[in-house]
Amino acid sequence: MTASTLTADRERPDDESLPAYLAPVPTTLEDLGLRFAWLVVAINLAGTAFGFWYYSGQFTQTATALWPWVPDSPLATLFVALAIAAWKLGREQPWLTALAFFGNLVLGLWTPMTLLAFADSYAYLSPVMFHFLFWSHLAMVVQALVLHRISDFPVWAVGVAAVWYWSNLIVDYFVPIVGEPHHTIIPVARDTAMFLEADALGVIAAGEVSFVLLALFLALAIRVKKCEAVSRRA
Repeated sequence: MTASTLTADRERPDDESLPAYLAPVPTTLEDLGLRFAWLVVAINLAGTAFGFWYYSGQFTQTATALWPWVPDSPLATLFVALAIAAWKLGREQPWLTALAFFGNLVLGLWTPMTLLAFADSYAYLSPVMFHFLFWSHLAMVVQALVLHRISDFPVWAVGVAAVWYWSNLIVDYFVPIVGEPHHTIIPVARDTAMFLEADALGVIAAGEVSFVLLALFLALAIRVKKCEAVSRRA
């Protein structure tokens, strides 16, 4: 099975199109993003640089061995920049695209959720920065949902992404390995009471676990639908 191309869904055989719940981004917008792929790469690299700067304070508080698990969003934008660049160069790497899919979907949803959950405590952010973080992360979700156009998400590649983000969950919330949990710093104490008798750590952990499971389901569902399309054409 070959990777998806820039061809719009409407120009493909009917049985190759994905259902709307797997490909909710309008085809016109998908085409636009892929047509200007190098611009998308550049924007994501700029976002990666900003993200590493944003996490600079947390790096100083984290053991060097655990640094790869600190900058969640910057790594996600780096993954998608590299994945799209590899595709444009004719060398699409399924494992890299899967990492980009998971990272952009998970962090693209988790960050806005966290900003809303602790909105009062994020009052120290300027309105411009708050909205920038909120909407730029939602844009990550959009680009994640376009990646089905450049990859077939083979199961082994989905497995690579699942293992990486499983390890991220472990060190962020459950078994920090070195020091304290390594999740993105939140503006309240971890044991702050929230809602439904949950504390702050429980809320952000529940959100990220849920979004990782969502990414896993969507990636495998895309794989199944693409395989079904091939079978129908055989």
